[in-house]
Amino acid sequence: MSAPFAQAPGRGFRIITADERQAEPRGVKACIFGGSGQGKTSLLWTLLASTTLFMDLEAGDLAVEGWGGDTIRPRTWQECRDFAAFIGGPNPALRDDQPYSPAHYAAVCEQFGDPALLTRYETVFIDSITVAGRLCFQWCRGQPEAFAEKTGKPDIRGAYGLHGREMIAWLTHLQHTRGKNIIFVGILDEKLDDFNRKVFVPQIDGSKTGLELPGIVDEVLTLAAIKDEAGALRRSLICQTLNPWGYPAKDRSGRLDLVEEPHLGRLFEKIRGPARPVAERLALPPPPLALAAPSDTPNT
Repeated sequence: MSAPFAQAPGRGFRIITADERQAEPRGVKACIFGGSGQGKTSLLWTLLASTTLFMDLEAGDLAVEGWGGDTIRPRTWQECRDFAAFIGGPNPALRDDQPYSPAHYAAVCEQFGDPALLTRYETVFIDSITVAGRLCFQWCRGQPEAFAEKTGKPDIRGAYGLHGREMIAWLTHLQHTRGKNIIFVGILDEKLDDFNRKVFVPQIDGSKTGLELPGIVDEVLTLAAIKDEAGALRRSLICQTLNPWGYPAKDRSGRLDLVEEPHLGRLFEKIRGPARPVAERLALPPPPLALAAPSDTPNT
C-alpha cells in the first residue's frame, strides 16, 4: 500500500503506510504491580538474560542472585533521567535547556558512549517505579519550585506538582522507545476507601503519576496469588480491567486472557501474536441483570 501523498522536499513529516507500521518492531510497554514478596523481581528469570538490561533501583537483587543479565544501578534522579534520554533518544520538540532534548541526548552520549551499545537489549526491566518516585521527589524538594516565591519557605505543594510533571515526562519518554520492551515494576498497596471498601493503589509518591500511568503504558498487570479450580493458591498475572478481585489491570493488545501465567517471555510472544478479529475484540457481554425500564406513571 502506498502513502496518500509523497513527502514534500525538505520536510520531516510523512505518512506511514499500514504495511510499514505493521512491519515495524513493536516493543511492549508494561507496568507490573504486586504486593511485597509476591515475586515481581523474580520475573527476571522468565526473560532472556542476554537481551535484558536490569535497572536495579531497589538494591534488592537477592531474588535474582545468579541471573546472567547486565545491570545498571542509578542512585539519583539525574541518573534516571540521563538513562531515559540515552535509551529513548532525543525529543526534537523540546528546547535545549529541557531534559530529553537533543542537547541533553548529546551530553549523555558524550558521557556514556555510543548508544549503539544498547542495540543488544530487547527488554529493559526497571525495578522499581516506586523507588524512582522517591528519588524524583527528593530531587524536587531541592528545586526552586519547591519554595515559596515571597517567603522562601518550603512549599510542599510546589514540590508535588514538580514531582508529577517530572515522573510523567520520564515515563512518557521511555514509553516512546520503539522496538524495546520497557517493564516497570511497582509495589501495590491495599487500602480502605471512605466507604470502608478495599481498594488497590500503586505505591508512588503523589497522586498524579499513579492516576496517569495506566494511560501511558500498553499493559498494566497485577501479580497476585489467586485460587485455582482446586482451591490452591497460584501466582498469576491479572491482565484485564474487569476482574473480580478489583486489581489494577489493562490490556491494550486485546490478546491476553483474564489470568495469565507469570512468565514474561511467553506473555510477550502472545501479545505479538495474531490479533483477534475486530468484531470479537469490540464485542462486550450483556450485563448480568437488566435494569427495569423507568415508569412514566408516578408512584401514588
